Amino acid sequence: MEFSGEPIITIQDLKMSFGEKSVLNGVNLNVYKGQIIGYIGPNGAGKSTTVKIMLGLVEGYSGEVRILGRDIADGNIEYKKRIGYVPEIAEIYDNLTAREYLTFIGELYGLAYESADEKARKLMKSFGLEEVYDTRITSYSKGMKQKVLIISSLLHNPDILFLDEPLSGLDANSVMVVKEILAQLAAQGKTIFYSSHIMDVVEKISNRIILLNGGQVVADGSFDELKHKCKEGSLEEIFNQLTGFNEHRDIAEEFVSIVHEVK
Repeated sequence: MEFSGEPIITIQDLKMSFGEKSVLNGVNLNVYKGQIIGYIGPNGAGKSTTVKIMLGLVEGYSGEVRILGRDIADGNIEYKKRIGYVPEIAEIYDNLTAREYLTFIGELYGLAYESADEKARKLMKSFGLEEVYDTRITSYSKGMKQKVLIISSLLHNPDILFLDEPLSGLDANSVMVVKEILAQLAAQGKTIFYSSHIMDVVEKISNRIILLNGGQVVADGSFDELKHKCKEGSLEEIFNQLTGFNEHRDIAEEFVSIVHEVK
């Protein structure tokens, strides 16, 4: 894959251990403006650790991480104003109303209350949630809460968006809307770092797929490039080939046979 311009994220020889356990073993990566990166790998491969390091939530790593031209180890957290984040499991203040929560998040990012309120209301309306803007989030469905999280990550118009399973709990129509939002944001030059276990979604929305296994990048390219390299059909099959996981049928057969056991 050919890329142009200066990288918006640069990772060099990134290593991280938790006690005796080595999680990242020398990750090297350049990410460019306008890319939707599908960041995938088995559980424990180091995906979340990489993202949390870039967000400044995890310290104690070795190597270099540069975001928007600055080494994030220099202590300057200004870059955080230009990034958004939807975590896989979010601690949302659900005793607040959406208005209270979103204006609070907006003000944390430096928006004036009135601006945050107006923008949040419009975004809630776009998602069909204007009527519950002043309702406590605790009464929301999982999908509604997920939409509030997506709005909170974009309220301040970030340059880089980190998404960890962002479609969790959304219905089929909402999934289509969010996928189109991401495509349009990328077309406008936003960089999107997308982590998911749902391979067909990653395959459809990403213009670059990075596969992490054993704390290292084992594949990097467009879906077509990975498909050509691996001679496999779907991203799930490519994933299984490159991570060495091919026991899924055996495990499924054993599981189903136990289900059918007659007592």
